[in-house]
Amino acid sequence: MDKFKHPAEPFRIKAVEPIALLPREKREEVLRAAKYNVFKIKAQDIYIDLLTDSGTGAMSNQQWAALMMGDESYAGARSFYRFESIVRDITGKKHIIPTHQGRVAENVLFSSILKKGDYIPNNTHFDTTRANVSHKGGIPIDFPCPEASSDEELPFKGNMDTLRLRRFIEEKGADRIPAVFMTVTNNSMGGQPVSMSNIRETAALCKENGILFFFDCARYAENCYFIKQYEPGYQNKSIKEIALELFSYADGALMSAKKDGLANMGGFAAVNDDDLARRIIELLIIIEGFPTYGGMSGRDIDAVAVGLQEALNEDYLEYRIGQVAYFGRILERAGAPIIKPSGGHAIFIDAARFLPHIPNRHFPGQALTVELYREGGIRAVEIGSLMFGGYDPNTGEEIHAARELVRLAVPRRVYTASHLDYVAEIVGRIGNRKDQIGGFKITRQATYLRHFTVELDEIAPKGISVK
Repeated sequence: MDKFKHPAEPFRIKAVEPIALLPREKREEVLRAAKYNVFKIKAQDIYIDLLTDSGTGAMSNQQWAALMMGDESYAGARSFYRFESIVRDITGKKHIIPTHQGRVAENVLFSSILKKGDYIPNNTHFDTTRANVSHKGGIPIDFPCPEASSDEELPFKGNMDTLRLRRFIEEKGADRIPAVFMTVTNNSMGGQPVSMSNIRETAALCKENGILFFFDCARYAENCYFIKQYEPGYQNKSIKEIALELFSYADGALMSAKKDGLANMGGFAAVNDDDLARRIIELLIIIEGFPTYGGMSGRDIDAVAVGLQEALNEDYLEYRIGQVAYFGRILERAGAPIIKPSGGHAIFIDAARFLPHIPNRHFPGQALTVELYREGGIRAVEIGSLMFGGYDPNTGEEIHAARELVRLAVPRRVYTASHLDYVAEIVGRIGNRKDQIGGFKITRQATYLRHFTVELDEIAPKGISVK
């Protein structure tokens, strides 16, 4: 297949949902009413929604059929035992604990292992993981590999910097580090994959120091596909075989099944330790429900079970990764500086390079996010100083993110090549008038996860007034 063509979908479309592009003047009204926070825009007012790939995918006919098999019994439902068998078959873990989404799995785990002042190292925390660690009194620390900030097209830029991790463990002491996390793929670093050799090395370091090693495995199948493509020794292995090896190195895993579970709701914690599982379950019963449903309906549990198996299909993964790569190529041709190589679930535009006249404190990523909606009814998300910045609680000093990015997350099995072509065209239009784009200032914010509810005012560039 010509590398510049979009890979053909390994499915055909059976149901469609109408979408509509609002007139530009109406989009301006919507932005003002939302205080320039795209999370506050009604979905009906969005034309192409690339805010997230979490829970926004299209389910298969097999998943829709599985909904009818859902057992809604409060305790001991058949749906749970089907789900447990499939998750255990993929992860190899003893205790499979359902939750209604990934952040609850984070909540119950960190509530069970963290003391105030403990550290949780990660290749890079994503927003909910970071917030859950901080909320429980822990200190999230990121150790992305040196290649992560490089412009070179290297295959495993999501890796952990194990040298820095080792030094950190020696400096702080293993007793202050209850767990080390690995996010696969590394979402905040452009959806970049982690190599099996890096996973193996990180696991050995944790074992050597008596520290638990966990995955945030929301996109583990995509990560396994990259390992098969680019890491020597894995080309002839199935995605399932690679997944089993990957999970074998970890003491446990947390998953939002709204990504590589191909479902609209669901998640789980999978652990081997009996005592840790007991503590998690006791808390789960208080905040989520009985451990055979964990906040999910029986039909959701069955849909996740089917989706987890479908995500291991190599034809699907070839299409999925190929679609995102195609999106990256056409965005780059439209003039957008992107994180390369393309990741598994999204394209990340370097907003600081795209809008170099807007300083970090005025959020260039948010400026581009707003323009995407203003120009074309497209919703994306800022992953920069609005999401990860703030103020040092001790010094009051302003903190900026390492990179000012805009993520265009591609929902699974939802949009066609024509939709992506449209997005690239809009990005090109924005690039033609980018000097006319101003930044933003915060007028109201929350302590945790401020980007979800923040309110902003527009700042006009010199010589141009805000409408």
